[in-house]
Amino acid sequence: MMPSLLRQIALNVRLNFRSRMALIYGYLFPTIFLLAFRTLYRHERLPLALHAGELLTVTILGGACFGLPTGIVSDRERGVWRRYKVLPTSALSILGGTLVTRYLLLLTSGILQLALAMAIGMPAPRHPLALWAAFSVAAIAFMGIGLDIAMLAANVPAVQALGQCIFLPMLIVGGVAVSLASLPAWAQHVSAFAPGRYAVEAIQACVTGAGLTGSRATETRFDLLALLAIGLVAAAAGVRAFRWDTRQRPSPWLAASVLGCLATGLATEFSGRVHSETVQREEQHNASEYLPVHTPTLQTDAATSPSEQQPIGASASSGPTVSKPATAHRANATDPATWQDVTREDIAGVAFERLPADTGVVAPIAGISDEPDPEIADQLQQLQSALPSWQPGKSGDPVQRVRNYLYAAAIADVSRMDPLERFVPLVVFEQLRKSIAAENLPKILYFIALHPLDGSDAAVQRLHELGLPDGPEDTRLLRNRAMMYAFKLLGRITVAPDAK
Repeated sequence: MMPSLLRQIALNVRLNFRSRMALIYGYLFPTIFLLAFRTLYRHERLPLALHAGELLTVTILGGACFGLPTGIVSDRERGVWRRYKVLPTSALSILGGTLVTRYLLLLTSGILQLALAMAIGMPAPRHPLALWAAFSVAAIAFMGIGLDIAMLAANVPAVQALGQCIFLPMLIVGGVAVSLASLPAWAQHVSAFAPGRYAVEAIQACVTGAGLTGSRATETRFDLLALLAIGLVAAAAGVRAFRWDTRQRPSPWLAASVLGCLATGLATEFSGRVHSETVQREEQHNASEYLPVHTPTLQTDAATSPSEQQPIGASASSGPTVSKPATAHRANATDPATWQDVTREDIAGVAFERLPADTGVVAPIAGISDEPDPEIADQLQQLQSALPSWQPGKSGDPVQRVRNYLYAAAIADVSRMDPLERFVPLVVFEQLRKSIAAENLPKILYFIALHPLDGSDAAVQRLHELGLPDGPEDTRLLRNRAMMYAFKLLGRITVAPDAK
């Protein structure tokens, strides 16, 4: 069996490299996505590092859910599989050779994509062996699904239609191309039943996280087990329902693949893992990261592994990034009890240089000289006109009033309302200067930044009155962004007091 399997693999490799369609799905398609991601996240300090999981998952999706079934169905239409069946070689060797060949193509495509990403500035993965393991498990899962698509589709156009039915929803609400943190809470529950989120989280953990041995190893291993379960069930159903001839009808065994995804999703729901690693990664900023500490460096929790204390490729002076889960704390310092107790010394101790860059993806703010594009000018004018009469902005408590205004800036960021998100904080800042006394605003902003979880978040359900989307039910990420904007606007007052 082994010699025939090796011969089949060698033959399939030659045939795939002669196929334009195989080269497009296997190599051109992922490269286009890489360039698109690089353009979208061009302002990040570490290019593409935080999106490697998404990029490599797209690579696997394209090759496994389009390339693999397209090749199988095309051969079946031309009668190749019918001839294979009468050869003095086991069917398992023939099909196994096809799957192994596809895996090798996926692997080489993934290596190419990593090489291109590193060529434009992405640091090397932290855990290359663990990354290979996670990539391989994700490939097994999606190849199993691709095999099922091939057994369902009657012809190549049907493959394209079925592939898009799986591919597009997984990109949008499955955590593959759009971060789950940017989507409503229901999307996180939906994504639990799709393999895309597990692939992204597992691969990302091996590129920028702690791999399979860090503090989040349990979550990563769960992701890999979920992928393995989905892949093995789907592959078993595909093998059992394999169609050697176009005249064969799809087998009911293919329903087992759906049951595998349902079982995995339910396991995720009942284990409380719906709140994904993607969201947790974006929530890990803590106010104390930007406050004075007793020692020159940030003090991290003992549970945080050394590999997680600093993002890959970053120097000690490069400042915080989204991927740093440090939970520094203030030592020998007493928090002010009320906003009136905030002193100039408290504000002077804020390490504004540690805040994420204004041009980055976390709490972006346009520069003073930046002009909004004409297509968003009307929307900004509408927001500027609505803010003074907005009822949550008339709260008798000045802290709650400022907090409510900050939610407007935060929702534009969390909802990824590019390019609007960069200019909303400036409009909010202008309104804050009008509605809060100049001597009080810095104190209130500092106090809010220090207490991001205090106060009411009822105003997030009234943001539609400003022409913005209402906030999600889970407001932790929104409060986190409000904290970030409180620090950044405080910096605009104290570091650049002439900013208008």
